Amino acid sequence: MGEFEVHRVRFFGLVPAGVRCLACQPRGGRLALARTDGAVEVYNFAANYFQEKVIPGHEGRSVEALCWAAGDRLFGAGLGGEITEYDLSRLCVARSVDGGGGPIWSMAANGSGTQLAIGCEDGSVKLFQVVPGGIQFERNLDRRKGRILCLSWHPSDTHIAAGSIDILRVFDVSSGQTVQRIMVNYHVHKVKRECIVWSIAFLSSGTVVTSDSFGRVQFWDWERGTLLESHTVSTSAALSLSVSEKEDSIVVGTSTGATYQFQLLPVKMGSLEKRWVRTKPFQHHTHDVRAVAHSSTALISGGLDAQLVIRPLMEKMQKKSYEAALRKFTFPHRRLVSCARKARLLLFQFSQHLELWRLGSTNETGKDGEVLPLCRMPEHLVQLKSKGPEHIYCSCVSPCGSWVAYSTASRFHLYRVQYEGDSVSVKKVPKVPKLLLPAYQLQFSAESGSLFVASARGSVHVLQLAELGGCKHLHTFRPPSGCPEAVYLLAVSADGHWLAAVSGDWAIHIYNLKCFKHHCTVPTYDCAVTALAIHPVTNNLVITYSDQQLFEFSIPEKQYTAWSRTVQNHGLHKAWLERDSPITHITFNPKNPSHILLHDIYMFCILDKSLVSLCPLPDNSALLMNQSTLKQLPETARQRQLHAFKICKKFQPLLFADLLDENCLVMVERPIMDFKTQLPLPIQQKKFGT
Repeated sequence: MGEFEVHRVRFFGLVPAGVRCLACQPRGGRLALARTDGAVEVYNFAANYFQEKVIPGHEGRSVEALCWAAGDRLFGAGLGGEITEYDLSRLCVARSVDGGGGPIWSMAANGSGTQLAIGCEDGSVKLFQVVPGGIQFERNLDRRKGRILCLSWHPSDTHIAAGSIDILRVFDVSSGQTVQRIMVNYHVHKVKRECIVWSIAFLSSGTVVTSDSFGRVQFWDWERGTLLESHTVSTSAALSLSVSEKEDSIVVGTSTGATYQFQLLPVKMGSLEKRWVRTKPFQHHTHDVRAVAHSSTALISGGLDAQLVIRPLMEKMQKKSYEAALRKFTFPHRRLVSCARKARLLLFQFSQHLELWRLGSTNETGKDGEVLPLCRMPEHLVQLKSKGPEHIYCSCVSPCGSWVAYSTASRFHLYRVQYEGDSVSVKKVPKVPKLLLPAYQLQFSAESGSLFVASARGSVHVLQLAELGGCKHLHTFRPPSGCPEAVYLLAVSADGHWLAAVSGDWAIHIYNLKCFKHHCTVPTYDCAVTALAIHPVTNNLVITYSDQQLFEFSIPEKQYTAWSRTVQNHGLHKAWLERDSPITHITFNPKNPSHILLHDIYMFCILDKSLVSLCPLPDNSALLMNQSTLKQLPETARQRQLHAFKICKKFQPLLFADLLDENCLVMVERPIMDFKTQLPLPIQQKKFGT
């Protein structure tokens, strides 16, 4: 694998925001997620659950509810009192409408996706019609005292069930009147505290399912107003529930971090009578599970511990395979760290500020695995705070460390950084070119003379940077056939000749920077691009996809390389393809042009292309061992395991890795427990023997 001096960085103080709500696209393949900081994310089931879209948060915009309507239109609502529609092509807010009832606690779309119902602070349920280009207020339903915390439509769209404090109501949609009113605590004697109905579901059979602050999941006959079944799943609150499309399974989330599955099963073998049975408990979270969703093949939960957990239903799987594996996502599938190699600086991106750090250094040398003492400690040089409520979309530092740029939804900022001894000065560049904002990705050229700005509709702006601190707009690249999606990944060649851009439709366009023309398009592949980079010597474009496939495309020859065809013909190792974390960064070693360095959250890998011709790629019968395991084998066994993939799993979770020079690596980790100690204390549970 080679010997490197490794800067192990653990001072990136990122604390991911908790998951607030989830929404599965009906009869679709996407999952929408909202976090407590107002950010909205979209995951693609077919693309290996890749986080394909991110709309950063806003200090004035909380998201309490998400829902899909009219096919692929995504709406959100929150305590600001507005209903927001998101533009999933431009990754921003498309439009907002005042709900008219104060803070909005809940929202649900009817089965046909033509109407939205919202539950408001003032006790009203309001209906909005989904029309092309927006939504229109339709009417109010019968208003009563008490905020509406949860809503659910009957599958026939004729009734709506609404949960509040101590009570649930059923509304007739056509008349707008309350047709049933049920006190959820009526059957409980000597109740001294109020019962909050946190979540509700209306089944086609007429059964209303509720989860409440007493930790109960209850089943009600709405017409008679009677309790059918009651299951206490927690000593604290049952915060969320979701029902499968076939209405034969329910997933419930609690404030203890546990999730439970209920299944509708026959009372006895062959019987037509069925009852709801609590079948499976899971403890994948440490904090409140505020959101759950039920897809056709998996139980999905999101907690305030920032984890998104996807647990496939084994009974829905044809065979034990990769699709049956449990998946946990905590960190974004994009980079929040950029590196100034020449200046040995790191730029950390937070929601509303940036931090620029200088790496420490040592004069010592040592053996493999030895920790060396520092002669100079890491130094926090600059903190740039973003003004206003908007969160940062993207940021970047130039290779020389003299330029820092970032973008919010409505502003683009460029700074000139100057170093004089131990002092650092930062000057904002005035009168930057007016661009189509927001910018979705920023990339400096290798010599720090140009800045490339990824924009909407597949366009990329090229800015020229002046030595004295100014900049001007040189050119805007656009795909020849047009594109409705925003560009989310960029790669520039070391010689400044080529630029590769990936848009939300997963098309990769390559542009010639010398003549400012479109050069070619990489053959389409039906999966999301997670990372790409251009080799500094060969100008070959290395691409990784969300299904873990790896391709190499020759830009000068406009075709896949012979090495890439060999890899695809042989096939990658099963263990490699079954990883659930996407590759987020690719780089190269100038000392060894045959080496490709890449990483995901859980591993760092050096792919040695020269070994592919000397020995075959590892087949599925071989073990894809990491380097620490290989070192423990005898020499003869180690030779038998020789292959092109040199894997290191020492650094986890790995948010960023890059090569500073031919002998030096930087690894940025964010241990899970480091940020969990900054979260509110979870509800303590009594454990046996303590």
